[in-house]
Amino acid sequence: MAYAMLNTARIHDWSSFHNVCAEVFGFPDFYGRNMDAWIDCLTYLDEDDGMSRFVLGEGEHLFILVPDFKEFSARVPEIAYAFLDCSSFVNKRYLEAKRMPRLALVLQ
Repeated sequence: MAYAMLNTARIHDWSSFHNVCAEVFGFPDFYGRNMDAWIDCLTYLDEDDGMSRFVLGEGEHLFILVPDFKEFSARVPEIAYAFLDCSSFVNKRYLEAKRMPRLALVLQ
């Protein structure tokens, strides 16, 4: 089982969001630091393409733990909503490719 914890206490703006995500998910140095790039990096977790530190096996999910989600969403609602929306979009891409969704969010 693979999991990552998004340290929401460190997220105050878009720059800090992308810093935290690059660190937590192991995005490459050329990560574009925008939500399109974020989606692209998490779309192929079942392929060893170097876009993330995670390479998921068959039937495996990446559980993303998000502590203090209520406070996080109150502090930076646009970022919190984009995180939820783009996570859903990543899973939609998997479904469209006839593959199992890979992201599982645990909002605490």
